[in-house]
Amino acid sequence: MQKPLLAVLIASAFSLHANAADLIQVYRQALANDATYASARASLAAGQERTTQGRAGLLPNIFASGNYGRSNSDNSPWNEGSTFKDEFGVTHTVTGTSGSSKAATYSITLTQPLFRWDRWETYQQSKLSQSIAEATFAQAQQDLITRVAQAYFDVLAAQDTLETVRAQKTATTEQLASAKRNFEVGTQTITDTHEAQAAYDLVVAQEFAAVNDLEVKRTALQQIIGTAPASLATLKPGVTLTAPAPAVIDPWVSSAENQNYAVTAAQLNYEIAKRDISRNRAGHYPTLDLQAQSSRTKVFGSDSGSGTSTDKSIGVAWNIPIFSGFSVTSKVRESIALEDKARNDLEATRRQAAQNARQAFLGVNSGMAQVKALEAAEVSSQSALESNKLGYQVGVRINIDVLNAQRQLYSTRRDLAAARYNTIMAGLRLKAAAGTLKEADLEPINALLQQTAQ
Repeated sequence: MQKPLLAVLIASAFSLHANAADLIQVYRQALANDATYASARASLAAGQERTTQGRAGLLPNIFASGNYGRSNSDNSPWNEGSTFKDEFGVTHTVTGTSGSSKAATYSITLTQPLFRWDRWETYQQSKLSQSIAEATFAQAQQDLITRVAQAYFDVLAAQDTLETVRAQKTATTEQLASAKRNFEVGTQTITDTHEAQAAYDLVVAQEFAAVNDLEVKRTALQQIIGTAPASLATLKPGVTLTAPAPAVIDPWVSSAENQNYAVTAAQLNYEIAKRDISRNRAGHYPTLDLQAQSSRTKVFGSDSGSGTSTDKSIGVAWNIPIFSGFSVTSKVRESIALEDKARNDLEATRRQAAQNARQAFLGVNSGMAQVKALEAAEVSSQSALESNKLGYQVGVRINIDVLNAQRQLYSTRRDLAAARYNTIMAGLRLKAAAGTLKEADLEPINALLQQTAQ
């Protein structure tokens, strides 16, 4: 019963690894399911309406109105046909003492702004606001790429750590068993057994921590892609990482200062702030509107008869502000201060983008150097472990030497894998800082992953 079950488990593990999700597949899951990206997409859709709203203030306003009413009147306390004299002695005859009528009025009015400087500036600001929404969404796209890649490689790094700890546990278990056997036959002291036991207990504790860390990293990836992540494709053994192109830092910094999407948004905010000064100053300017109206009134049910009247008018209405309690002047001063703030925010954003580009560029170069050094250290650590094992067998090395050599080798392998992940991420962040990161940049990274079991 055990052999068939073991075969099924092995086949299942092989199948899971053969169908491992790669970085591109995980990224496409994130495109469909990441809540942060969906929020940014909705914000873009909302921001694209800004221009239409700003233009509305310059276009004609047409509206219709109407009313319907009934009126009653009582003209005199005398009866119809009676006579009376006024103060000048003139005789009058009462022809009617009361009456009622109904009236319905309908009108349509058109107002076309001819000169409203504040609305013109609002329209210009609305176009800038739409551009900000587009730049912010582009930044969100770049952030999604880096977040997905970081979460993906965090899972791989946690898996590497767990595999390293378990391999070290296996080796420590064997070393503990060997120390116990040698102690029983009298070829080693109890100290070797205690050292092996201490190393084993430590690696068991590290295994628990590694399992927990892997679950945390998988949960972080799940938060982005919306579902529990499947088995992930891992880096191919001995992959070669490429240096950034161009290989000098100045073009990257220049691109970050001019093309970074955060810088673009800050520049647009600065332009809006400058136009806000002009918009607020328009509170002192006159306004001019073209107004046209057509109305129709129908009277019916009146004792004196029914009738319809139509009125049409067209003209120009102007307004000159004289005094508004100093509110306009205060708003101008406020907008000038906000313009100064926006200018300094732009400078701070530009400097931060340049610093991010420098940091990422140096991270790529130092990471590649670190990878190369750790590859050499892995070879040396493997040779040192083999030498210590041989020395232990012939009695020139003690148990702790072998344990230390094992620990050194596994730590080196873990650090090498982590250095590769960090270098890849530094390359993505470098392109993000320069404002050039695209989905296509994931393809060469995806090519470094092994899609099937080896």
